[in-house]
Amino acid sequence: MPKEPTHIAVAQKQRLKIKQKSAKYTPGRVTLQILGTGANGAPGSVYLFSDQSRYLFNCGEGTQRLAHEHKTKLAKLEHIFITQPKWKNIGGLPGTALTIQDVGVPQITLHGPEGLNEIFPATRRFVVIRDLKINMADCSETTTFEDNALRVEYVHLHKSVSQSGLEKDVQASVEQSEAGTSTRSEKKRSSSISSRNGESLVEDDTDYYAHERKKTKRHRSRSRSKSRSPESGRRPAPSAKSISSATQMLLKGFKSEAISMCYICRLQPRPGALNLDKCVKNGVPPGPLLGLLKNGEDVTLGNGTVVKSVDVCEPDDPGPIFLVVDCPSADYLESLASNPRMKKHQKFAQFDDDAACLVVHFTPKDVMELPLYKRWMEDFTPSTQHIQVNDSNSCMGSTAVHRIQYKLNLLSPDFFPLLGDRGTPSLCETFGNHQNKKQKSEDINFANLNLDIAPANNCKTVNENRSIGSLSSYYLRPKKGFDSTSHINLDTQEFIDETMSLPQFSDALKELHQKLQIEKSNYTIRDYPQVLFLGTGSCIPNKTRNTSGILLQISDTKNILLDCGEGTCGQITRFFGQEKANKVLTEIDAIYISHLHADHHIGLIGVLQGRRKALDLLRIEKAPLILFAPRQILAWLAFYDRFFENIKDEYVLVPNGELILNETTFADEKRIKILSNLDMSDISTCLVRHCPNAFGVSITHESGYKITYSGDTMPSEKLVELGKNSDVLIHEATMEDELAKEAVVKMHSTTSQAIQVGKDMKAKHVILTHFSQRYAKLPRFNDNFADNVSIAFDNMQVKLDELPLVPLLYPALKIMFADHYEQLEHKAVKRQLKAERQAFLEQPKLQQNQS
Repeated sequence: MPKEPTHIAVAQKQRLKIKQKSAKYTPGRVTLQILGTGANGAPGSVYLFSDQSRYLFNCGEGTQRLAHEHKTKLAKLEHIFITQPKWKNIGGLPGTALTIQDVGVPQITLHGPEGLNEIFPATRRFVVIRDLKINMADCSETTTFEDNALRVEYVHLHKSVSQSGLEKDVQASVEQSEAGTSTRSEKKRSSSISSRNGESLVEDDTDYYAHERKKTKRHRSRSRSKSRSPESGRRPAPSAKSISSATQMLLKGFKSEAISMCYICRLQPRPGALNLDKCVKNGVPPGPLLGLLKNGEDVTLGNGTVVKSVDVCEPDDPGPIFLVVDCPSADYLESLASNPRMKKHQKFAQFDDDAACLVVHFTPKDVMELPLYKRWMEDFTPSTQHIQVNDSNSCMGSTAVHRIQYKLNLLSPDFFPLLGDRGTPSLCETFGNHQNKKQKSEDINFANLNLDIAPANNCKTVNENRSIGSLSSYYLRPKKGFDSTSHINLDTQEFIDETMSLPQFSDALKELHQKLQIEKSNYTIRDYPQVLFLGTGSCIPNKTRNTSGILLQISDTKNILLDCGEGTCGQITRFFGQEKANKVLTEIDAIYISHLHADHHIGLIGVLQGRRKALDLLRIEKAPLILFAPRQILAWLAFYDRFFENIKDEYVLVPNGELILNETTFADEKRIKILSNLDMSDISTCLVRHCPNAFGVSITHESGYKITYSGDTMPSEKLVELGKNSDVLIHEATMEDELAKEAVVKMHSTTSQAIQVGKDMKAKHVILTHFSQRYAKLPRFNDNFADNVSIAFDNMQVKLDELPLVPLLYPALKIMFADHYEQLEHKAVKRQLKAERQAFLEQPKLQQNQS
């Protein structure tokens, strides 16, 4: 749901003025900061920032969420460097592009292997980029990028195969793509449905945000009627068929050749700073003479004394060099180790200033442990520092999710268990000074810099001993070194203490625990099914609510995922911890996608790849998962599979449109087999009132319970019919009741509307989710919140039989988040006063029209 871009033009003009002013100067402070550590479930991303400009290296899923939490300013970001166009490096690009568009960045330049920029045409049906120009830099090895802060050279790493072998691989890939099959996939796809066998590519020119541009009531009405038709809202949009033949061939070759891009980065030279103490000692008075000395000119004082610039200025800074390296597998090691341009910055450097001060390794842990890679690292000078941004790290980067989980855990450890992610160190486990807030470059405490230098032959020991967490920083200018205090830590006791100190909270907590103990004894609680909410926010993620994702745990060996927003795979890892998360991923037998807005499906590729990685790690053979989704999703998935990474063998598509209640067109034999494999007696869908191809779904277990999920929708009679007599309805509640008009424009539901849908279908329980990000902690309550209505939080896990207990939490929740709730109430009062004032001003016009 993209924001209205009314402010973007103004922000872009302001940004341009700032850029023009700062482009004349070489920045005096430059910091390299780890935003995402590359730990399992976390993005690997490095942020280079100065007092003038910003650069991002790799952009995996979850990058924009970490940037939002840690207040990483994206307004000056104009260059993104990608090492390899793999999902782990580019999964966060669409979301990050939306964010920087909204803060007024006029254009962004991508650096990386050819074809990288095609990811944006491929996603533009559901990622609306209207006010951001996206350029692709020429990244050949004969070109360089240069601005006032940085100079970058591009180094291409190739697989170690003969040229003839490479040509055969390219040709084989082309033939395989054109045939749409392979030996392995033939076996798996022989029993697949026709939408996979008969259509290697699917055209989709649907505009999934057409309804948001309908301003008048007439247009809104038209939007509602169109939302019921899968053919509505069309506009030109890309698919692999619409891409030129030349571009297709380029992309096919690019996928087969699989270049990995490394970067040799050097800060621009900077004249030494003027030392005022030395000026005073040499008798230089305040005034224009200082400016001349700063510019490198010698001056003569009134008494005839000549003061030389070199005597009162610090030494010139030629610009430190750092390398960004990604060697994806052993196949690339020979290309890396023998690269002559890399050798120029190792111990073989002709001049001391040409030796790299830092190497950032996106290279996977298992490759870094290979003897040849170790020997390559040993060829750097003893002063060269190394940072691993890969799966050797464990910090997932967020403190906010732990903070709120510790608070909610006080209410109920059953509903809100502490997260399985143990990668972020607790404050009590760390030593020395601690700073849990992001440092600005101008606030650097150089006393904290770790300038201890380890011998190059101990690189492995250095990397093992240095814990790299999010916000770990290496200062490149004015002094070089690690900041030993900048990475994040968890102060778990503070999380608890600040909650327990709230007025009246202790009494409310004691009363809650007593009620839960009494009420729990009245129910027989089965272990399954369980519902785990992985994302309960709308549109874009914030610190406490990720985008849509719900894990339905049918049994201890079978899971179904309902919607899959960005970072869903990471949420699973964060909740369960790495070891258990692998097991959970292997047990995902089906994924349901309600509609094709990005916040509901952009994380699908990450989950498919995470499941495959877990299956391989645990050596489990398992059939592809069932993907219940709008058929049009194939346009995106087929594009990505053909031109980026192989994913087609990880799923079998069952189109939502073939499971419409009372209108099923899916073959009975295959339907029965799928239902049996999922332990279900029925899975049915209906079209709902949102964007084109938006569906609701009901799932009925063979034991009899029924769960209905709305996806995104306005109140829908078809959904009421579909979910009749459900045990639980999970319904979106994006807006509060006073914002009903805005909900109509966005084609969402208010809290009361969602509750009423539950009443109309006679659902036993209603769980509200998909809250606007204005309700980061709590939505506004109203009189319709009955005893069978629950509010979903991220990382809330509830068994079906426990649902009657959840509303008991509300009084304590209101006290826990009292400040947030008071702000909501205050905003509601201001809206009401504004509406009354507007009505008063319009009253004379109405009276005049009536007369």
